[in-house]
Amino acid sequence: MPDDSPTPDEVWGLLTHLVQDTRDGYKRAVMERTGMPFSRFRVLRRLRSGPLTIKELAQTATMDAPAATVAVNDLEDRGLVVREIDRTNRRFKRVSLTEAGRAMLELGASTPDPAPDALTTLPPADLRTLRDLLRKLQT
Repeated sequence: MPDDSPTPDEVWGLLTHLVQDTRDGYKRAVMERTGMPFSRFRVLRRLRSGPLTIKELAQTATMDAPAATVAVNDLEDRGLVVREIDRTNRRFKRVSLTEAGRAMLELGASTPDPAPDALTTLPPADLRTLRDLLRKLQT
C-alpha cells in the first residue's frame, strides 16, 4: 500500500493556492472602496506598525526600491503618508502614515472578506478540525 502521508510542502502548496486563487474579489473590492490600486493598500498595511525607510518598505512589501518609491510618491500625493528625516541618521528618510492614511487603512480593512466556497461547503466537524490545526500553527 503506498504511503499517503502528506509533506509539509504539499500542505503549504494547497493552503497558498486556496488563498491566492480566491483573493481577486477581495482585492477588487478594496480597490473600489479606497479608490487606489491594491498595491498601495499593501504599502499602507506595512506602515501600520510604524515608520520605515524606503528600503525597509520595499523589503517588507516584496517590491524593489524604485517601485516602493513610486508607491510612496503616489501615497504622499494623496496625503496618506509623509516622509521625515530619521532622527538617528539624517541620511535616511522614514515614511509614516498620516491620519488620513490611517483612516484609509481602516476603510480598506473594513472591506468584507467572505470565505471562499471551498470553505463554506465543509461540514462543521471539518471546519472545526481545520480551525484547530490552523490555531495550533499560530503558536
